[in-house]
Amino acid sequence: MSNNANEANNATVTTEQAERPKQAERPKQAERPKQTETSGPRDTIYIGKKPLMAYVTTTLIQLANIPSVTIKARGMSIGRAVDVSQIISRKTENAGYIIGNITIGSESLESQDGRLRNVSTIDIEVKRKN
Repeated sequence: MSNNANEANNATVTTEQAERPKQAERPKQAERPKQTETSGPRDTIYIGKKPLMAYVTTTLIQLANIPSVTIKARGMSIGRAVDVSQIISRKTENAGYIIGNITIGSESLESQDGRLRNVSTIDIEVKRKN
């Protein structure tokens, strides 16, 4: 390739870069005021993929503030929800927490391929002894 061809290619690239509009800069995170979701205790703990003891700790903190907490899970997380409730009721017997109502059911969800599937659910109430 000759020098003139290289210069022409460089000029084209430079011209394309100059013609592109500059994107507006995003405001920095610190400039935005922080919004809190809700204040006060939450009476429902949704079980997901975090470590087991994270849910146990969260549930115990909520039980210190309110008399009853519902642990909810669906699908593959149901076993973890049962484990959380059992740890709280058995390992903290002296604290006086018991398992209340347990509700099982199913929900219809649309899968990634567009078909409807039934997914099992469980709600476990953990409350203070009277």
